[in-house]
Amino acid sequence: MINELDNSCGLQHTLKQRHMTMIALGGVIGAGLFVGSGVVAKSAGPAVILSFLLTGGLIVLIMRMLGEMATSLPAVGSFYEYARLAFEDRPKVSQFLGFMSGWMYWYFWVVVVALEAIAGAKLINFWLPDVAPWIISLVLLVAMTLLNMFSVKSFGEFEFWFASIKVVAIVIFLALGALFLTGMLHHTPASLGHFLTHGGFMPNGWGPVLSGAVAATAFYSGAEIVTIAAAETADPAKAVARATSSVISRVLLFYVGSLFFVVCIVPWNSSDIATPFVSALEGMGIPYAAHIMNAIIVTAVLSALNSSLYASSRMIFALTRRGDAPTALVKLSKNGVPVRAILFSTLFAYAAIAVSYVSADVVFPFIVNSYGTFILFVYLLIAISQLRIRARLEREHPERIKVRMWLFPYLTYFAIIAMLVILAAMGFSAEPEQRLSLWFGLASLVLLVVLYFVKQSFGRNKERPFSSDEQYLTTTQQY
Repeated sequence: MINELDNSCGLQHTLKQRHMTMIALGGVIGAGLFVGSGVVAKSAGPAVILSFLLTGGLIVLIMRMLGEMATSLPAVGSFYEYARLAFEDRPKVSQFLGFMSGWMYWYFWVVVVALEAIAGAKLINFWLPDVAPWIISLVLLVAMTLLNMFSVKSFGEFEFWFASIKVVAIVIFLALGALFLTGMLHHTPASLGHFLTHGGFMPNGWGPVLSGAVAATAFYSGAEIVTIAAAETADPAKAVARATSSVISRVLLFYVGSLFFVVCIVPWNSSDIATPFVSALEGMGIPYAAHIMNAIIVTAVLSALNSSLYASSRMIFALTRRGDAPTALVKLSKNGVPVRAILFSTLFAYAAIAVSYVSADVVFPFIVNSYGTFILFVYLLIAISQLRIRARLEREHPERIKVRMWLFPYLTYFAIIAMLVILAAMGFSAEPEQRLSLWFGLASLVLLVVLYFVKQSFGRNKERPFSSDEQYLTTTQQY
């Protein structure tokens, strides 16, 4: 039976609706769009827009599922708790899937913390070439750690303004692209530029398009953070419903629209596609394009670093409350911030940064290649959880369902099949990086399974005790 739940876990409820909207939007607009999309375009050609359309559609379905569960049952830890709740009638399965989903998601984001700190250093080196990159990485990581430790409101404000910069930058880019192609920017004849030249729309066939869709999956990750942040808002159901709706209506426009203009302005088979947005701005005749885009990408990296620390620390906080992580990490500061969880999450990042310079050819590639697959595993568990929880809500508490998954259960089954196809495609991909990502991800998954059984054999599943009026999964609102 789905209990009446209460989110009185000590976290502050200071995030506002504007914070939630920008957390959701900013989560999917990262350095992957501004830089990584060029790699996909180089392989798929103008059909790169299909790669991002396919993957974006899948992410939209995942966000709709999360929106349904989060508005019905807001919870600290979001889908970590939903994985447990979905199999509540099978305690051993519930504990195992909860442990796996929570730690996989934590691992994904602590690796992102390290990668964004390293990427930020490389970008800032553009202006400060004489400063050692590792010093810049440490400065960025320490600065974002202190920001997260201060209060959740400071996290929200930072994310609001930096995500706003990213959104405004994309909107301006879309406007400039439209003006350029219609000839209004330089009073030239309207055209589609390079869109259908150099081999046509799909010069290399469907193979690169599908493999590009696999690669694009990681670029979209981050939107789901809004369902974790919901526990720190005054009205979780309302905040999540609005924020997830904003993602669904805009994410495809930002990604697909901006990439359409990129491949129209920059030849897909030129070396310039490696820096897609810089090259597009230069192609439109925008002065100081490199400096402008570098500044925008730096804000994207800092925003991602900020969000990564937040997501990883809140997931650890949720894990501690179920006995799946050391209970010492559950302690909150006077501002209601899980300081120990934040510091614990940064330890891996410091180690990864050190490894990136000490063992750049052995250990660090394993970390990079293993983490990406985990987000697909997490999304798969989200879809399976939604399938079971929705059926139970329909039977027991239909009044709680404020946001409904479209065409349930058919689109949920479709999303599950699509993710399994993506995982299979990674194993047979012509791209060595994707095959490595799958096999390293599976190796890490096996290691996590071993750790779970070690924990079960030698440890005790110490859930934090709750009082009768402090059930874990309900909100302070009564549904």
